[in-house]
This record gives sequence, C-alpha cells and structure tokens, in this order.
Amino acid sequence: MIKTFRGLLADDGQDRIRLSTKKGKIGYKIVNFQIMGQEPGEGAMEHTMKIFKIKQTSVTNTIDFSDGNLLGMAYLQDDAGAHYPASVQVIFEQEIFNQDIYITHVDTNAALPCSYYLELETMSLTDNAASVSTLRDIRLNPQVGA
Repeated sequence: MIKTFRGLLADDGQDRIRLSTKKGKIGYKIVNFQIMGQEPGEGAMEHTMKIFKIKQTSVTNTIDFSDGNLLGMAYLQDDAGAHYPASVQVIFEQEIFNQDIYITHVDTNAALPCSYYLELETMSLTDNAASVSTLRDIRLNPQVGA
C-alpha cells in the first residue's frame, strides 16, 4: 500500500510526518519525493528540502550524505525567465523505517515557501525487524537519553 503526504513549508520550516505505532510493526520506504515552489516561474528560488529520521534542532541547506539520519533530499532552482530552465535533483534512501520522520526546508535565495509531495510504501514487519528498526533509530538519535 502507498501512503501520500503533502504540505507547504515556510523558509526554515520543519514538518513532522507521524508514522510510529505502539508496536512498530508497520515499516515504510520512500518511493517518491517531489518539491515545487509555491509560485513557479514568479521569481528566483533555491529550495532545499530534506527528510530526516529525527527532529532537527536547526534547519540548514547543507547536504551531508554521511549523516545516518538523512533519508532523502530535494533541491529546486528556478527563475522567472523562460531562458532559465528549472533544475531539480532528488535523492532518497531505500531504507525501511518505522518511526516518525521530519521534512525541513530552506530557500537560500528569497525565503519563499515550498510545497512537497511524499509517497511511502507500507509493509508489515516481523517482531524481529520492528525491534531492529526501532533500536537502530534510537541509537542514531542523540536526543534520546539526554
């Protein structure tokens, strides 16, 4: 089954996608992630959106693929002129997770809002797989136990 989520994030914004369940026996995997400026073609924009396993204490446009909490990112560059075609890059993990995720947004050009569309594939997890996924997420979260 595919679950979809969509939203509009302000510059320096963060959305929480609620996925966790009591037993963690439902797993999710990203299958599609798209972003679009709120007013395409109206002005210059440079949107960076990222998907994380944990809530971010600060929202930046820095991409660090060595960060174990980063599940995906999208970058959109657009301008009002037709002679400046829009450029979009999207990269996401095929990792299975069973906890809430967080989407962040930064527009480094004009502080404009940006829309996102996210598709997640759902799957049943065994008790073992649910425990492993939850423990892995807890280990990667520096806020747990603090």
